[in-house]
Amino acid sequence: MNKIYKYILFTLFFGLFLYLPDSSLGQGQPVEEISLSIKAGSSKALSSYFGENVELSINGNQGDYSKNQAELVIRDFFKKFPPSNFDIVHKGKSSNQIQYFIGSYQSKEIQFRLLIKCKLNKESPRIYALDINKE
Repeated sequence: MNKIYKYILFTLFFGLFLYLPDSSLGQGQPVEEISLSIKAGSSKALSSYFGENVELSINGNQGDYSKNQAELVIRDFFKKFPPSNFDIVHKGKSSNQIQYFIGSYQSKEIQFRLLIKCKLNKESPRIYALDINKE
């Protein structure tokens, strides 16, 4: 009888362990949401991950913008170059607080390379720089 209780406890504990969220998976979820917002061409969804100030560089035109201004600049980019596809091709970290993503953005006949730089905080990553360059 004692073996049965141990077996049941072990099974329950192991089962719970399998279903508990992994902290690294939780950090990956915002990356997918960022990717989906770019695929959809949604400047509003993307801007929800912007920090208070964002450094934007679009084909060499660089500027520092507030969160609201950056949303308008990205909205114009999405209107001019509507997305047909977007894939993250590389993810990395340069320190515990800095994360970056490189993505391939396809718009009809033009392809762009995106470099998204984020600072990690308790809620989610905050984009502080976004570079968009034609390939």
